[in-house]
Amino acid sequence: MREWRRIHRPVLRKNGGVTHQTSPTVPAYLRPRNVGLVFVGGAIGVLAREALMLALPDAGGFPLAVFVANLLGAFLLALLLESISRLGPETESRSAMRLLLGTGLLGGFTTYSALALALAALSAEGAIWVAAGYGLATIVGGAVASWCGVLLAVALVRRRERGGNA
Repeated sequence: MREWRRIHRPVLRKNGGVTHQTSPTVPAYLRPRNVGLVFVGGAIGVLAREALMLALPDAGGFPLAVFVANLLGAFLLALLLESISRLGPETESRSAMRLLLGTGLLGGFTTYSALALALAALSAEGAIWVAAGYGLATIVGGAVASWCGVLLAVALVRRRERGGNA
């Protein structure tokens, strides 16, 4: 087992003196707060995807809801991460927003495992061209959606910096 680095933290004593106390640092991915943020965001994201799947049934064997979820998720993730990175250096609140909304909510909302399952099902049904088109449309569409999210984030941050309402 890897031993965590130890850091020295100044601790204020009751008499006003300072003692340097050595304590282990916990990696960010093991901190309960961070795990909780990802868990809560992920649960909300999965519920949102399930609601989308109920609202948008498959269109002739084409998994429309999964397609929309993945493209919308790619757009929103790019918008979120580009916006956060352009607002300045990493802070506790930006880190929490990234974990809750990016890793958690949008990670639970997008579903590339369902994409793989749909591709396998379409292929097993003999719809090889539909599967290939669906896979290609998801990959290319996701890249375009991500690029659009980045462009929108850049525009919004510039507008905010100029004093506009954003």
